[in-house]
Amino acid sequence: MSDPLVTRMRPYGQTVFSKMSALARQHDAVNLGQGFPDTDGPDEVLEAARRAITAGHNQYPPAQGVPTLRSAIADHQRERYGIDLDPGSQVLVTSGATEAIASALLALVERGDEVVTFEPYYDSYAAGISLAGGVQRSVPLTFPELGFDRERLAAAFSERTKVVLINTPHNPLGKVFTREELTVIADLAREHDAWVVSDEVYEHMTYDGAVHVPIATLPGMAERTLTIGSAGKAFSVTGWKVGWISGPEPLVTAVTTVKQYLTFTTASPLQHAVAEALRLGPGVLEEMAASLAARRDLLVEGLTAAGFEVAVPQGTYFVVADAAPLGVTDAVQWCLQLPEKVGVVGVPVSVFCSSPDETTASLVRFAFCKQEDKLREACRRLAAMG
Repeated sequence: MSDPLVTRMRPYGQTVFSKMSALARQHDAVNLGQGFPDTDGPDEVLEAARRAITAGHNQYPPAQGVPTLRSAIADHQRERYGIDLDPGSQVLVTSGATEAIASALLALVERGDEVVTFEPYYDSYAAGISLAGGVQRSVPLTFPELGFDRERLAAAFSERTKVVLINTPHNPLGKVFTREELTVIADLAREHDAWVVSDEVYEHMTYDGAVHVPIATLPGMAERTLTIGSAGKAFSVTGWKVGWISGPEPLVTAVTTVKQYLTFTTASPLQHAVAEALRLGPGVLEEMAASLAARRDLLVEGLTAAGFEVAVPQGTYFVVADAAPLGVTDAVQWCLQLPEKVGVVGVPVSVFCSSPDETTASLVRFAFCKQEDKLREACRRLAAMG
């Protein structure tokens, strides 16, 4: 029999994260591949979920999200960035940021429409664009400078451009886009009358004075931008799958129309818990960011000592390292062998690219959202492999 999977989804198959995590379990390796913390989030947040279950918040909540959470998200955007939102019409709770991304693309992209992205990119972007029948136009971010060519970006736009999909702080590179860079993107979006979908799930994880700037705060961008956030990333509860998308009412309504036929709604007790988490104030988030910064420094130092060339990330909880100094020319094969041979898992950066080439062939992403003893052990094993 022929492959029953629709043609546009055949290039995707099993995600690299599932594959690498399976290898980690098989070989009892230190898993620095998939980006999830190995400790739970703050006790106050976990306890809030328990209370919500006991309080009876266990049936379908409103499809758009529980009102207390939508209000908390609106307050967060206003207090932190000066973005004013009506929680009743401009905020939608989603089952994780990945659903928000897919719902936005399915709502806004017609077959043949073009979507501009930066490369490398979170792997769901390409799959979501294909699901919507769109055409991806990627612009590379260079390593280790992590910049982009402005002329090449401008050339990626056309009369078919419908959406610009950006990610800052950036997974996998750890780049935080500057206001100047975002202005270049915003100018092109306005010039071509394109919507912007801004994935900002790592907004609370910035280091060394780097400042996260939502593109919606730039002149003329609030009315054309959807902004995506994530409780899973912010509060280290990735398994809860609670995210959100916010922006102008017509765009949020469009996304809601699609989302209601995917998951309809998101777990009620977890929504109530996230609402309480967002009310805890910036102290909890700052403490978590400081802890991540220390672990970033530990991993960067260890990878450098092991012989990698490392780009020190300004944000997220990922470090990208070049294994070329170790003689690696094919990071995909090297990463597949690493769990068994060395007992460490990383992810080849080329899997985040639509057109991998020699510039990404030896790059590997490692996650530092792990306990310090595991990071030290991974560094010890990597240093000993030579």
